Amino acid sequence: MDYATQRKNMVESQVRPSDVTDRRIIRAMLELPREAFVPEKVRELAYMDGPVPIAPGDERRPRRALLEARTLAKLVQAAEIDATSTVLAVGAGSGYGAALIGRLAQSVVALECDGVLAAAAREALGRAGASNVVLVEGDLPAGWVSEAPYDAIVVDGAVTSVPPALLDQLKDGGRLVAIVGDRTAGRATVVIRDGSVFGAVAVFDAAAEVLPGFEKVPAFTF
Repeated sequence: MDYATQRKNMVESQVRPSDVTDRRIIRAMLELPREAFVPEKVRELAYMDGPVPIAPGDERRPRRALLEARTLAKLVQAAEIDATSTVLAVGAGSGYGAALIGRLAQSVVALECDGVLAAAAREALGRAGASNVVLVEGDLPAGWVSEAPYDAIVVDGAVTSVPPALLDQLKDGGRLVAIVGDRTAGRATVVIRDGSVFGAVAVFDAAAEVLPGFEKVPAFTF
């Protein structure tokens, strides 16, 4: 398949018309081979206009998917990442979102809880030359304290609420972006830290698979 043409079409028809104006994100999406982060049996779906399945889901493992390209691009844009930023990517999945963020940031910690997906992500990130992205495994709601605080936290999926443990890992002035909702309805939300105060604003409608560990009754809601 002509993935290069599909990649360009994805950017031109899905991403650019969705108010994504950061040229760094556009350039990264044009360069980054999304198909390399999708299981071979569904690789032809890599550039579809919608979420791309990366784990089908069963009694042992929840269903997982890459975010729609436009949704991911808008989330990353809302995080306001620059070349000096240290970023935590929560729910790394197969690594595509973390690789994209790595094109913008100084360093990325990509956190994943599923060992099979983590192994695939490490391989894909290596092939993509994402040397500033470190893949770690652990519970998603707990974040990754050892490398905190972060300039930005990007949650690569939906959450029913944002736990205090993640918010505490933001630097003062840092931004967390996440889809608060579920796979049928939600709002992309930006949380900004100002000392011990966290202000939240919903920035666009979005929906995604709820990430493992975030299905619980919220302890902190917006």
